[in-house]
Amino acid sequence: MSILIKNGYVVYGENFEIIEADVLIEDNRIVKVAKGINESADTVIDAKGRVVSPAFVNLHTHSPMGLFRGLADDLPLMDWLQNHIWPREAKLTREYTKVGAYLGALEMIKGGTSTFLDMYFFMDAVAEVVLESGLRGYLSYGMIDLGDPEKTEKELKEALRVMEFIEKLGSDRVHFVFGPHAPYTCSIALLREVRRLANEHGKLITIHVSETMAEIGQISERYGKSPVVLLDEIGFFGSDVIIAHGVWLDSRDIQILARHGVTVAHNPGSNMKLASGVMPLQRLLNAGVNVGLGTDGSASNNNLDMLDEMKLAALLHKVHNLDPTVADAKTVFRMATLNGARALHLNAGVIKEGYLADIAIIDFNQPHLRPINNVISHLVYSATGSDVETTIVDGKILMLDREVLTLDEEKIIDEAEKTIEKLA
Repeated sequence: MSILIKNGYVVYGENFEIIEADVLIEDNRIVKVAKGINESADTVIDAKGRVVSPAFVNLHTHSPMGLFRGLADDLPLMDWLQNHIWPREAKLTREYTKVGAYLGALEMIKGGTSTFLDMYFFMDAVAEVVLESGLRGYLSYGMIDLGDPEKTEKELKEALRVMEFIEKLGSDRVHFVFGPHAPYTCSIALLREVRRLANEHGKLITIHVSETMAEIGQISERYGKSPVVLLDEIGFFGSDVIIAHGVWLDSRDIQILARHGVTVAHNPGSNMKLASGVMPLQRLLNAGVNVGLGTDGSASNNNLDMLDEMKLAALLHKVHNLDPTVADAKTVFRMATLNGARALHLNAGVIKEGYLADIAIIDFNQPHLRPINNVISHLVYSATGSDVETTIVDGKILMLDREVLTLDEEKIIDEAEKTIEKLA
């Protein structure tokens, strides 16, 4: 199949240059970006007055947690987790989790997200949703053993089961990732084995690290060092590791992350809402660390809107540093697109010949996006997910003119309401 997008403002190349051009897609690749493309295509989209942008990469989320949106707000992280979220999650079944995954997939498609890195339970069910929705999912089963050797074995067995399930799907859009939850919930034995298995199977690893001061204190008391130093000393890090949050990092931590090529997934909305702290973004970037952007779960955000997340990231670091030049629009846009793709070793995040056709078309024919003085600025500071008109992933149209083509929106919303009633 081929798609021709005509007459748009195209965010082109690694430097995000704004050009007026057409974009030709064949199969799942961008094959031509130029003015006045006259080649025939199976589908032609008129993007006049619209911005043709790389689709967004949500580098850290828990997509089924939309079921818990708004149920436990305005609480500290540990209170939120231990007294509200974990008790509800204990009631989850594969069926309920799949309903939550459908809701998350629907929300991401409608917000122009093409790719997401997920950590949760019943990830075989989430994989089925990804396959059906047309999204690109990197899926990890969140392993927690709390130092119990019997639980260690059980968690690793489940992770390998999910890996086998995903690999049997045979899809280039669905990938398995090893996902130990965090150093404070995982034993050293589990973390070492994850590193060994990732090497053996050639898989990425994602893990929560240094999210709160409580975590720093807990790891320091248990091991006498920071979470990053601990992981470094057991040989855990590599360029295949993506740590979520990285809020409480000192200079030594940052040097370790930079040396190993570790990516940090920044989650400003969740970090602010849970009052976890402010990630040292500028110091990480100055050290050469790749930083992507994630929403975290929509129970702690409370949405999966990457356009909204970009604005939060930019404003947070400006006010925190008392410097309006920090986290400029192009830097934050890069975090939400190209940096996320690079973390996943994915040839996407850019509109350019040869790259995967993951594209969001955003309607700029609206008062809050006019006049078009600066496209990237408008995307970061003015646009929201509801401005996304069309979402294309892997060369397939998932949403056209705000109508989702791959999922039944009305049914998903209805099922989500019924499911949370059962869980209550």
